[in-house]
Amino acid sequence: MKVEDQQLQAFLVDSGLVETRALKEAFSEAKKSGKRLADVLLHKGFMAEEEITKMEAYILGIPFVNLEKEKIAPETLKIIPEPIARSHNIVAFRKSGQNLEVAMLDPEDLATIDFVRKKANLKILPRLTNPESMKQILVQYSKTLEAEFGDIIKKEAGGIKAVKEQEQGPGAKELEKAAEDLPIIRIVDTLLKHAILQRASDIHIEPEEKEVVVRYRIDGVLRDAMVLPHSASSGIVARIKVLSSLKLDEHRLPQDGRFKVESEEYKYSVRVSILPVFDGEKVVMRLLSETAKAFTLEELGLRGGALEYVEHTLKRPVGMLLVTGPTGSGKTTTLYSAMEILNTPEVNISTVEDPVEYRMPRINQTQVNPKIGLTFASGLRSLLRQDPDIIMVGEIRDQETAGLAINAALTGHLVLSTLHTNSAAGAIPRFIEMGGEPFLIASVLNVIVAQRLVRKLAEEKEPYKLSRKELKTLGEWCDLDELVHRLREQKAIKAKDTLSSLTFFKPKPSKETEDGYRGRIGIYEVLPVSESIKALIIQKVAADQIQERAEAEGMITMVQDGFMKAAQGITSIQEVLRVISE
Repeated sequence: MKVEDQQLQAFLVDSGLVETRALKEAFSEAKKSGKRLADVLLHKGFMAEEEITKMEAYILGIPFVNLEKEKIAPETLKIIPEPIARSHNIVAFRKSGQNLEVAMLDPEDLATIDFVRKKANLKILPRLTNPESMKQILVQYSKTLEAEFGDIIKKEAGGIKAVKEQEQGPGAKELEKAAEDLPIIRIVDTLLKHAILQRASDIHIEPEEKEVVVRYRIDGVLRDAMVLPHSASSGIVARIKVLSSLKLDEHRLPQDGRFKVESEEYKYSVRVSILPVFDGEKVVMRLLSETAKAFTLEELGLRGGALEYVEHTLKRPVGMLLVTGPTGSGKTTTLYSAMEILNTPEVNISTVEDPVEYRMPRINQTQVNPKIGLTFASGLRSLLRQDPDIIMVGEIRDQETAGLAINAALTGHLVLSTLHTNSAAGAIPRFIEMGGEPFLIASVLNVIVAQRLVRKLAEEKEPYKLSRKELKTLGEWCDLDELVHRLREQKAIKAKDTLSSLTFFKPKPSKETEDGYRGRIGIYEVLPVSESIKALIIQKVAADQIQERAEAEGMITMVQDGFMKAAQGITSIQEVLRVISE
């Protein structure tokens, strides 16, 4: 069941949907390039995707269905498991007696149709649909599961047994029993599954006087997820301690641990931190996907000259690239993307990290463990004896690590690392403060990248024009004339456009996105360490003077980069201001 190019061409000639000249041009290009005629027609804009899909459905004799606004019954949707639905782009949308109608993107996938037929024991009626319909239906799996999770939590919370209190809190035996209590096991499993489903990066479990509040950090913002009875607190903490191999009867000191969560669809490493608070013990779990792939620098948000300079720096065999920003600003992800570019068979890449967030093939990754004396400094010292070409140090946080990193860059290695500073220019005084000699810093530093993460606007967003008041507010953060110049330079706006004539966007909350945002992207300032910047480093000047010099030499500031992304409709001005003013 495949639509041949000649078939499609013949039907298009009869239907008159595409001009004869355009059709001949597309057919000729498809023949030369080896691409499908449908793909060429779509790429050149001669036909819309839905028109092509409808035409192919007509030729194949398979009904076309548009499910973009359809609400599928949960019991019908679940006939095909979510992993199969996502991997094979097939969803069940209507059941009538022994007949099951399924929507597909590829009606040639007979193996999947046969699998669903055997599993469901129903007669399968294939229907062709478009990618947007498939996307909308797959979202409904999440909504169904979310409702189920709420029901599970309420049901299991009612069956929790109270833990007997002792003078210094519950004893180890009582806690061990509580951790093995079936309702507690189900609640913890459900919290983890629900958090993964919601794309959360962290789970906060916070005991209060009469209840336990669970919050998820999604796209960098904490949101209330659910409230549990206070009787569940000690059991949940005990269960997490058991999973993390921590001391059950230690309630007065902080503890750190980790464990793994695996299923057919996902594999996560969970980093656990437990802290004593007034009403019990607070738990924070950081979720790190072990199957996540590194993003490209473009996908992270680097653009234009800044991207070119970072890529040029990565081609140098020696020196240092520093990424700066506060906790949770995506520094490590940027370093992983850089290593993905550098990861070739000709080089030996070694890292020392805390924690190892993503597993990367062909890269030797070492996890810091201060309890046994494996610190950043001792790990880095050992790495230098492993014949590395490229070294990644998760964070430079003390004088010894700073000195070793500088020495490594001086002795023929490319060093990638991070610092906790608010701006690119601020990294230099911080480095000097940690004991780095200015003349050595000047000789090894190639580039400094400062970054923050802003939330991306969802597909549905609200257009608007800037008022005078809003323009005045923007003017307090950056030079508006310089911003317009940068936007024209990056071809983000036309030569005649001004800020007041530009269309910006605000978030538009919907069922799929409660606050109108989905996903995050970086805003950056990339400071190339030029000869004039090196001279300023040696003179130990303040960060402000280095910033001024870098801007004079053409550096796009983080604020400008954020406003440029807002002008392109990627994020909102409000989101940029929220992040840079934190």
